[in-house]
Amino acid sequence: MAMLAVVFTLGGCASARTGVTRDPWERFNRDVSSFNEAVDAAVLKPVATAYVKVTPPLVRTGVSNFMGNLGDLWSAINSALQLKPQYALENFFRFGVNSTLGLLGVLDVAGEMNLERHREDFGQTLGRWGVGTGPYLVLPLLGPSTLRDAVSSFTLDRTGNAITYVEPQSVRNTLYILKAVEARANVLRASSVLDAAALDKYTFSRDVYLQYRRAEIYDGDPPDPMPDAPVGPTVDGAGAPAPTAPASK
Repeated sequence: MAMLAVVFTLGGCASARTGVTRDPWERFNRDVSSFNEAVDAAVLKPVATAYVKVTPPLVRTGVSNFMGNLGDLWSAINSALQLKPQYALENFFRFGVNSTLGLLGVLDVAGEMNLERHREDFGQTLGRWGVGTGPYLVLPLLGPSTLRDAVSSFTLDRTGNAITYVEPQSVRNTLYILKAVEARANVLRASSVLDAAALDKYTFSRDVYLQYRRAEIYDGDPPDPMPDAPVGPTVDGAGAPAPTAPASK
């Protein structure tokens, strides 16, 4: 991880003085964003809108619960890697309870038991241990990311995704599609606000994504950037020194 921290930081993507992640691939990212917007307008948004209209809210809640449950075990593992034992235990017990008593997660029995879900992925784990974001990156169809998060998504996060192991492949592909449609349906209202309010949707989306990811790494309480911090390995590329061990909340 230390080597990854040096590589991402020396990649010139985070300013140690301002805490602002630079966007050296902006021209490429804008082209990919335009492509994604075209696909969204032609396919994803209409399908998600139809899904919301024809699917009863109770069924949609069950689908959302099921998809969330698939990620709880991987979240538990990443919570443990970040030295957050409470989050790890809560995610682990959520997965166990909902996978059994909750009919494979369709019912959120663990939520009724006040076991909170803490979404964690390997990109967050790397950030907690001092690996910088790397350059901002927009992925085809998948949207905003960073070099660190993209590498994590296509390697260990993919390995930790329970859908990866579903057989036969036709069922696995159906679950991927359903997850994408459900995710798009959940942001229909937010995307409408973005269309109406943002003068430059690309810049707005980039800044919101980077702030959101930083808040995720620090569980909603990110430290302020250090104006005079020396250039070097930083936490999430934000200019603050990397902790020797992330603290559990």
